[in-house]
Amino acid sequence: MSGLGKLWGVGLGPGDPELMTVKAARLIGEADVIAYHSARHGRSIARSVAEPYLRDGQLEEKLVYPVTTETTDHPGGYEGAIADFYELSAKRLAEHLDAGRDVVVLCEGDPFFYGSYMYMHERLADRYEATVIPGVTSVSAASSVLGRPLVQRDEVLTILPGTLPAPELARRLADTQAAAVLKLGRTFGNVREALAEAGKLDDAFYIERATWQAQRVEPLADVDPDSVPYFSLALLPSPAYASRLADEPESPRKPETHTGGEVVVVGLGPAGPGWLTPEATEELAAAEHIVGYGPYVARVPQRAGQQRHASGNRVEAERAVEALELAANGAKVAVVSSGDPGVFAMASAVLEQLAAEHGTGTRVRIVPGVTAAQAAASRVGAPLGHDYCVLSLSDRLKPWEIIERRLDAAGAADLVLALYNPASRTRTTQLAQARDVLLRHRAPETPVVVARDVGGPEEDIRVVTLGTLDPASVDMRCLLIVGSSKTRAENGVVWTPRSYE
Repeated sequence: MSGLGKLWGVGLGPGDPELMTVKAARLIGEADVIAYHSARHGRSIARSVAEPYLRDGQLEEKLVYPVTTETTDHPGGYEGAIADFYELSAKRLAEHLDAGRDVVVLCEGDPFFYGSYMYMHERLADRYEATVIPGVTSVSAASSVLGRPLVQRDEVLTILPGTLPAPELARRLADTQAAAVLKLGRTFGNVREALAEAGKLDDAFYIERATWQAQRVEPLADVDPDSVPYFSLALLPSPAYASRLADEPESPRKPETHTGGEVVVVGLGPAGPGWLTPEATEELAAAEHIVGYGPYVARVPQRAGQQRHASGNRVEAERAVEALELAANGAKVAVVSSGDPGVFAMASAVLEQLAAEHGTGTRVRIVPGVTAAQAAASRVGAPLGHDYCVLSLSDRLKPWEIIERRLDAAGAADLVLALYNPASRTRTTQLAQARDVLLRHRAPETPVVVARDVGGPEEDIRVVTLGTLDPASVDMRCLLIVGSSKTRAENGVVWTPRSYE
C-alpha cells in the first residue's frame, strides 16, 4: 500500500465537541480530506461537531444521501438507492486514497456502533490501510446525562434497534435487566408499545440529543410521539440502582415475610402453540413471572406486566429455587418445560427444592403437556400401543451402570422403549452401548423410530431397524422409540398390537 493514502473512520462522540477523543481531534486537523454524510438539505451534524478542529486548505467530500425517509423511484427501491450511493461514495474516497491523500470519514458516536462509516470500511479496507478511532456512544452519553448507571454487578444490558417489530422488541426487553433502544423517530410508537407489553414502560426514560445544548430528558411514558426525532433513544437503566433510589433492597424480590404466591409448573408440549393445552394457556396468561430455559421461555406469548426469567440448560435447581422464592414473596409464577413437566423436566426439580425448604409454604401445582414420546409416536402410528418404558440415556444425573441395568431389564421384559436424551455433543458413546444391550433381547429387524424436532421447522421422522441404527445420525433433539418383539412396521406405519396371541 506504499504511496496510497490512509483511511480513518473517526468517532466524534455523542455531539459535544469536547467529548471527542484527543486522537480524533488530532487526526481531523491533520487529514488531507474530510468526508462526512449529510441529507439533501446539505447540513451535516458530523461536520458541525468536528468544525472546531478543521483547518484551512482541507478538501471536503460531502456524501449526500439520495434518500432518507422519503420514497424513491430507483428500480431497486430504497435499498437499491442506498447501495448505489455507498458504492459511488467509496469510489470518490478511493480517488483521494489513490492520489496519496489521507481521508478522515467523520462519524457521530462510534464508527462501528450503528455508524455510517462502516459502509465505507467494508468497501475500502481490503485495498487501503484503514483504522477506526472509537468514540463515546450515544448510549453512554444518555446514561451520563440521566445520571444513572447502565448496569452493575451481573446485570445484563441489551442494545436494540427500534426498527424491530413490537412483539420481538417486547420479548427481548422482558428478557433483560437493562436496555437501550436506538433509531427512534418514526419507530417511537412501536417502542413504547413494546415497553408497555414487557411491563417496563414506567421504568424507561427518553433521552434526546444527549450532551447537546438542546438535549431533552424525561420519562418515556410522558413523551408526545410526534415530537420525537431520529437522534433520540429509550433507556432502561440499572434496575438495582433504581431499587436503591426507592429505598428498597438491591434485589427486586420482596421481603420473605410475605406469603400467598404459587408455582405452577406448565408443560408447553413438544413445539409451537398448536401443542399447548387450553389449561396451560390459561396458566401462562395468569402468571406474573415466567421462569425457564431460554428457548422455552421464548415460546410463551408476552403479556403486559409479566416478568420473564430465562436461564441456561443446566441450571434446573437454580431455576426452581428462583421460582419458589418469587412465589414465597407473594408472586404467581409459571415454570415452563418442553413436553410434559413431569417427564425428565422441571416438576421434579421444583418439588425437590421445595422439599429442601426453599420457598417454604409455597403451593406447587403441575399442569401436564403433550410428551415428546406421544408426539413422536403420533407421527408414525401407534408404536406405544402396548406396555412401554420411558428411559433417559443421559448419565449427567445418574451413573451409566444404572442406565445399562434398566435397559437390560426393559429389553428382557419385551417392553417398547421411548429413549430420551439419546446423544449430545459430549455424550457420543451411550447410544451405541444402549443399542448393543437391547440387541441381546431383540432381533436386528426390530423397528426403531428416530424422531427429530417433532412439530418444529426441522422435523424429521425416520423408521429404521435396531440392527442398522447409526448413532452418528442422532443428536440431542431426537427421541427414539424402540419396538418390542410384537411391534410391526409396514410402509412407514409403526404400531404395537394391544393383544398377545
